[in-house]
Amino acid sequence: KMAAPVGCDHYIRSCFLKAPCCGKAYVCRLCHDAEEDHQMDRFLVKEVQCSVCNTVQQAQKTCQECNVTFGDYYCDICHLFDKDKKQYHCQPCGICRIGPREKYFHCQKCNLCLASDLRGNHKCVENVSRQNCPVCMEDMHTSRIGAHVLPCGHLLHKTCFDDMVQTGAYRCPLCMHSAWNMEDSWEQMDKDMAQSPMPTEYQDATVKIICNDCQTHCTVPFHVLGMKCSGCGSYNTAQDGGLIQHEPLGPPCNQPHWITLGRPLVGCHSNVRG
Repeated sequence: KMAAPVGCDHYIRSCFLKAPCCGKAYVCRLCHDAEEDHQMDRFLVKEVQCSVCNTVQQAQKTCQECNVTFGDYYCDICHLFDKDKKQYHCQPCGICRIGPREKYFHCQKCNLCLASDLRGNHKCVENVSRQNCPVCMEDMHTSRIGAHVLPCGHLLHKTCFDDMVQTGAYRCPLCMHSAWNMEDSWEQMDKDMAQSPMPTEYQDATVKIICNDCQTHCTVPFHVLGMKCSGCGSYNTAQDGGLIQHEPLGPPCNQPHWITLGRPLVGCHSNVRG
């Protein structure tokens, strides 16, 4: 039977880990890392201290003295003790993941465990988890926070993705690709632009753009609300150069048009210079 858990914001367990680096006892490696100027290597932990009888002993699931269970879940590789969250140890990842195992698979190219519904349904980016979250810049691979896979294949913490949605940021911080299906937003943009025509002097203006979604380079009508990609219809575009003004074409000048030059009137086809 498990005793009253030791107080820790990260895990529920009934033992302390003896840090192999400094010999101090901490509830978990995260508590250790927050207090010390170095990090604990979870894989090198050899001993734990029972929180009930204080016996220091070899890392194991049950206390050798009072038989208290240190954690409903125990991994003898990661030395992870915790309540049952359907955890499993992923050998290719090298660490424990929250399960259940049957709802996840390990993508060899991404080098990460992903939800089963993403099997064959995501863009692989090699070793994508071996980098920091592009929003909070904290480690992705060993993070206790769930990962969110963007359509472009890049990863960020689920909490960071939720913050992006709340603030209206819809682009991947790394490649600028749209972070979710934007079709409804683009349709609304079409309506807004139709109701907001540009002033006459800008109605024939165009601009070169690059689409962040399909990488198309094209020249499109200029509008202050946005420039629509002619390839995929996305408004997730970037201007590539300045405004291109097109002079309106008028009727051929086959009649005299008189202008005043501060002297007698002369026709526009006159050879008079002045």
